[in-house]
Amino acid sequence: MSVLGSRLHLPGDSPVHRAPAEVKIVCAVAAVSAVVATPREMFWPYLVFALGIVAVWRTARLPPRWVAPRLLIEVPFVVLAVGLPFAAGDPRVTVAGLSLSTAGLWAAWGIVAKGTLGVAISVTVATTTGVRELPGALSRLRLPGMIVVIVALMLRYVDVIADEAARMRLARIARGDDPRTLRQIGATARGLGSLFLRSYERGERVHLAMVSRGFTGVVPAFGADSATARQWALGCLPALAAVFVCAGAWLTR
Repeated sequence: MSVLGSRLHLPGDSPVHRAPAEVKIVCAVAAVSAVVATPREMFWPYLVFALGIVAVWRTARLPPRWVAPRLLIEVPFVVLAVGLPFAAGDPRVTVAGLSLSTAGLWAAWGIVAKGTLGVAISVTVATTTGVRELPGALSRLRLPGMIVVIVALMLRYVDVIADEAARMRLARIARGDDPRTLRQIGATARGLGSLFLRSYERGERVHLAMVSRGFTGVVPAFGADSATARQWALGCLPALAAVFVCAGAWLTR
């Protein structure tokens, strides 16, 4: 398993871990769509969504200390949302002596709530699904072969590129460079350009090597057998519940 997979995937033997990867992918897409479609002016649906995610975490036996740091990927979006109540227009409301836009407050709430739930669902799938399961699952979902190839190669070589970037950074520091200072922003930009060129050249070499070994541009549907009807029915229960919550929110709006 790659380093990326070991950082995200937490091996286990829970029902969530044993569910076929394609079922979890479809369930996650449906659940995220339900969260996005839910009116932001209502609070109770998001509480139900959060409780449902926590229930899935308990079923999968995911420790909070493992999940919480991986949710921090949404911090840039939270920072963006904080500025919306100050930047949006009228009408405005006074909160703790600050004049805030009502529309901006609702927009900030929608970004934080929907973004957090979406990231939590994605992290749940990544934590309970092995990296090696994904290409086969995408093939069984009948995704275009080129997309499956891109995903498979990305999962394989993202760690190679990350390791090369770490070596370049270490070499710069060994030569007296300090990447944390603004004076070195030019060197940092040149390093990123060099990394891009090296990655592009590596991709060409890898593709040439694959073609010379008979690669036809299609990844075979390897891995486990297709999910059964029972697995689909049980695996999609959380997504179905999310869809019902979204529908209920619109009906009681």
